[in-house]
Amino acid sequence: MQRALARVNVAAIERNCARLAAAAAPAALCAVVKADGYGHGAVPAARAAQAAGAAWLAVATAAEAAELRAAGIEGPLLVLGALTSEELDVALRAGADVACWREATARTIDARAFALGMQAGVHVKLDTGMGRLGTRDADEAARTAAAVAGASSLRLAGVFTHFATADEDDPGFLRAQLAAFAGWADDMRAEHPGVIVHAANSAATLAEPAARMDMVRCGVAIYGLDPFQADPAAQGLEPALELRSYLAEVKPCAKGESAGYGRRFVAERDTWLGTIPIGYGDGYRRGLTNNAEVVIAERRFPVVGSVSMDNITVDLGARPPEPGAYVTLIGDGVRAEELAERLATINYEITCGISRRVPREHHRDGEPA
Repeated sequence: MQRALARVNVAAIERNCARLAAAAAPAALCAVVKADGYGHGAVPAARAAQAAGAAWLAVATAAEAAELRAAGIEGPLLVLGALTSEELDVALRAGADVACWREATARTIDARAFALGMQAGVHVKLDTGMGRLGTRDADEAARTAAAVAGASSLRLAGVFTHFATADEDDPGFLRAQLAAFAGWADDMRAEHPGVIVHAANSAATLAEPAARMDMVRCGVAIYGLDPFQADPAAQGLEPALELRSYLAEVKPCAKGESAGYGRRFVAERDTWLGTIPIGYGDGYRRGLTNNAEVVIAERRFPVVGSVSMDNITVDLGARPPEPGAYVTLIGDGVRAEELAERLATINYEITCGISRRVPREHHRDGEPA
């Protein structure tokens, strides 16, 4: 028993990837394992995704690419984020493709690839409405693609965009982005045969068949998290992560007594309180103060009092479980989507926020991974 433990079922990740690959076919699946696999562990997630047929992996940073390669992960790998000159060298040495949208940047990548004695794959990004990385100017993006294709140490591997609203009910803006990208992408296919065209994230992969193109980039869904912030089961997805702790203390609490910083819980009746040694230092957010439930012995109990750095308290009522009992904070019916709704955030933030002091234990349907 550990004070806090995130148990990750790599078999669930494999099944989710297989489900997404089947939905996207004949498009290839690119599994996004950035941010330490959305808190699940990048290396085990990458291996599970590849075992289930993912043709590509994607990360956000050069260091993430280097981590995968250091672990022996092979195959096509794309760094989606912006890179400093130092980070560019790290990404190229890892054999990762990189993103680009300016001709000057293409020249820089070409020079660094030449100095390293290699040919680098480049994916040119057109910003069709996300408003972050990429150029909004389709002509500039086309010129950049031509510069990449004409460079001696570069290979134009792909062209891509990213959707801003694919997870929302109104498909209008998604379809406007798709229309803006598709025409430009068709021109790129004609001018650069063999280029990979990709746009769809998890939500678009599931909701908009026209967005799948040559490859889909699925992140949140491969971990069994619902991109629409509802029920993963409705999308045929299986949550892969459970967050556990244990009941470290059980004590009586008389009416009028309190628990936690600021006395934000004052008992309205005689009850029993349980202390669970997990808190916001572990990523269990302070906003869940008086605003969540945990599962102990197949029963739900409310979190009461302030979530502190290392402990939370729960109201165990008149029939408390025994000290030492397992506690489930995510899992056993408490979905990441539920916690996200309580915090007015998204499920991504729930799993990404589980801190590094919480060990990850990877298993395969309960057996050692």
